[in-house]
Amino acid sequence: MRYYIIAGEASGDMHAANLMGEIQNLDTQWDFRFWGGDRMQEKGGFLVKHYKYHSFMGFAEVLTHLPVILKNLNRCKQDILKYKPDVLILVDYPGFNLRIAEFAHKQGIKVAYYISPQIWAWKENRVHKIKKNVDSMFVILPFEKEFYKKHDMDVTFVGHPLLDELKARRQTFDHEQFKKENELDERPVVALLPGSRKQEIKRMLPVMVDVANKYPEYQYVIAGTKHIPEQLYRSIIKNRDVTLLTDKTYPILQIAKAGMITSGTASLETALFYVPQLVMYKASRLSYWIAKKLVNLNYISVANLVFDREVFKEFIQNDCNVSNVSGELYRLLVDQSYRKNMHDSYQLLEEKLGGSGASQHTAKGIVKMAKK
Repeated sequence: MRYYIIAGEASGDMHAANLMGEIQNLDTQWDFRFWGGDRMQEKGGFLVKHYKYHSFMGFAEVLTHLPVILKNLNRCKQDILKYKPDVLILVDYPGFNLRIAEFAHKQGIKVAYYISPQIWAWKENRVHKIKKNVDSMFVILPFEKEFYKKHDMDVTFVGHPLLDELKARRQTFDHEQFKKENELDERPVVALLPGSRKQEIKRMLPVMVDVANKYPEYQYVIAGTKHIPEQLYRSIIKNRDVTLLTDKTYPILQIAKAGMITSGTASLETALFYVPQLVMYKASRLSYWIAKKLVNLNYISVANLVFDREVFKEFIQNDCNVSNVSGELYRLLVDQSYRKNMHDSYQLLEEKLGGSGASQHTAKGIVKMAKK
């Protein structure tokens, strides 16, 4: 069967790659063509365009890159027509993928959507376009099934795919050996996860490294991403006592005592590694102003959304400053009762997310669609 897949960022690349692996187990005649990243490319098939060339964050950034986005949309549509897939698989990335879903539906192409757009947070009326243009929706958060049911749409809750990823990659290893190999000393580690996009790193990492100066009795380790130039990190670190390790996020989380985390998949990963954390997020002024007008959420982190309460602190926009973040980090590091309460919430989180098997469940549904 022929599968055309679109993922638009690092987390989508990861989840799509795991899905591809499960499809390969079920369909020995698989053929993949995709927009994605390195993880997907490792599974085989043809990479049309890497997400690092078409991933834009925030309302203002999207507006300034609109000509590029429109060009990519047109290229993608023509490529889908030429490829003639048995099923189109869209992974999150709603600004781009919902437009492609509408196009594909008009062309009579079957559309599967894996990881629902967060229409429960804003633009709820998009559910009508999804009902019209998406043949099968596979959702990963427990409350999403009820949300769609309210709109008379039957979707499949498959659990969160990050549980599969962690099950596969969580490793038992020698902490001291890892520290030695990466020239870390004996001080407790604070993990810095500044995001996977240049804009995120430029906004969040300066606050993180300034906070690092406050508590020199700890060592600070940045979980870098290989598709981001090392010079960008170095230009922000300068002469501060902060270590950069590239593509070692999970080992860093396994040795971390606490974490300063940019909102997104990284926050959920940190929670599932049972690391006490604080979450940070900054956008451009215009993007933040628009978001405040449109988004109807009490929290921005998955764990807080799932529990509908504050499992850990979120510092957004003007609140994301050195004073606030450094005070919260100190509490995370020294308040044992606070750390234990967060740990207890993390234990419940995995149950609420539905357990492992998301990639396998989704693959079964998609292969069934393709072979109909």
